[in-house]
Amino acid sequence: MTRKIYQSLMVIMVSLGLVFTLAQAQNKKALTFEDFIKIKRVSDPQLSPDGKQLALVITSMSLETNRGNSDIYLVPAGGGQPLPFVFSPAADFFPRWSPDGKNLAFISSRGGSPQVWVIPLSGGEPRKLTDFPGGVGSFSWSKSGRFLLVTSSVFPDCPDLEANRRRFEQQENSRVKARIYDHLLFRHWNSWFDGTRSHLFLFPLDGGQPLDLTPGDYDTPPIALGGELDFSLAPEEKEIAFVRNIDPELKLGLGTNNDIFLTTPEGKTIDKLTVSRANDIDPKYSPDGRYLAYRAMARPGFEADKLDLIIYDRQKKTFSNLTDKLDYSLSEFVWAPDSQAIYFLCEEKARTALFKLTLAGGKIEKILEGHYLSSLRISPDGKTIYALKQSLNHPSEVYALDLAAKKLKQLTAVNAELLASLEMNPAEDFWFESEGDRVHGLLLKPPFFDPNKKYPLLMLIHGGPQGAWEDGFHYRWNAQMFAAPGYVVAMVNFHGSTGYGQAFTDSISGDWGGKPYRDIIKAVGYLHGSYPFIDQNKLGAAGASYG
Repeated sequence: MTRKIYQSLMVIMVSLGLVFTLAQAQNKKALTFEDFIKIKRVSDPQLSPDGKQLALVITSMSLETNRGNSDIYLVPAGGGQPLPFVFSPAADFFPRWSPDGKNLAFISSRGGSPQVWVIPLSGGEPRKLTDFPGGVGSFSWSKSGRFLLVTSSVFPDCPDLEANRRRFEQQENSRVKARIYDHLLFRHWNSWFDGTRSHLFLFPLDGGQPLDLTPGDYDTPPIALGGELDFSLAPEEKEIAFVRNIDPELKLGLGTNNDIFLTTPEGKTIDKLTVSRANDIDPKYSPDGRYLAYRAMARPGFEADKLDLIIYDRQKKTFSNLTDKLDYSLSEFVWAPDSQAIYFLCEEKARTALFKLTLAGGKIEKILEGHYLSSLRISPDGKTIYALKQSLNHPSEVYALDLAAKKLKQLTAVNAELLASLEMNPAEDFWFESEGDRVHGLLLKPPFFDPNKKYPLLMLIHGGPQGAWEDGFHYRWNAQMFAAPGYVVAMVNFHGSTGYGQAFTDSISGDWGGKPYRDIIKAVGYLHGSYPFIDQNKLGAAGASYG
């Protein structure tokens, strides 16, 4: 091939590439509500014990039925197309591997109420394991595989599960549905108290009877401010840590006094481990059984307090706060397989930061920042972190982080085809001065943005108010849906927001209406003066909860 012919072919190929790219851009469209409903929601990745594959939940929504359906998929740990493994017209979710990796247990409502089912990895039909009258909320395997720890709703005055079954049937068949409440906390968010409590059971897999480990008029996990699971079995299987709040009803509605308790698989004794009047949650034993780690607040009654990482040394009977000098609140953590380190996430400037804490010496190292991660899992060799990653213009997918190289690799692309047809811009950061501090916000431009045009400005106001807007694909108040009709969307993390240090969060306590309002007004002025494409005569506001 001559040089001239080669150059001519290259020109043709580049030209065709430009035409193809332009055609792709022309074929894209703005996000519609119908498209939004089509987005598949990836959640709860669980790594197999051998580290070779992940089980994950994919939820598909239906506009026709106005409901979603969750199924369980498997994907190689190196990435690839998720393959359906557990699926039915009912909801299948909460996959958990057996310790030997030969079976996958999960929660399914295919039998009516949510129960634990199990399916062999070699194939076959799922088999129902549990039959709790109040259904199953969550569960975990014992290391030996001999039993499960299961949470289920019970009437605390019923002596056994059969009595509970009769009570549930009576309640269902009764023509009277009205209730009388004579105590506080009769409702939490949109859940009304129905007389039941969530209890933790030991469920033997050899056919024995379930044992209620947390009897009494209390909830495990707690009603509010709980952690990821809020119960944990020590590796030697002689101790179980769990969370509940035993405050009287009056204090329960006003306080945050979740505590960590210890019991045995026989359930003969219950000992209170923590003594703080503030929130103690999320207990997790180290793989070697030496330590129990958990997250804890310091100030009673303050839901927006910083969550620190506390280590309880089971041999020395000592407690250590290992993140007291870190000015961020822990959102989740995972033990390294060798029990010598803990990896944890903190909310940081509308995203998350991943840290490594080395127990010997207490050194804290920032591993990764600038992304929005969740659902941390770690490989058996301790070299790879698996997590969900999302952004304002991309729903969650599974990623792998090489801890040595500190590089992320996308493993799944469940919505690739749909997203390729949609024009959704990424978030842009902006900062402005207010109340003597730098205040952060996220700016989202509308699809097919033209800098020479003028666009109305929409201020989205977050709830809490001690919460924050994050660079995530939210399904309740999705910023792309607001931008799609042609708005520039601004999301201000005003004073009181989380992820900017505890003093910034505390700065509005006792005055929720002052600084946040002034921050938003100053943000409007800053945006009008900094972005010429914003129409200063067209301004709107939207929000939810506090917003």
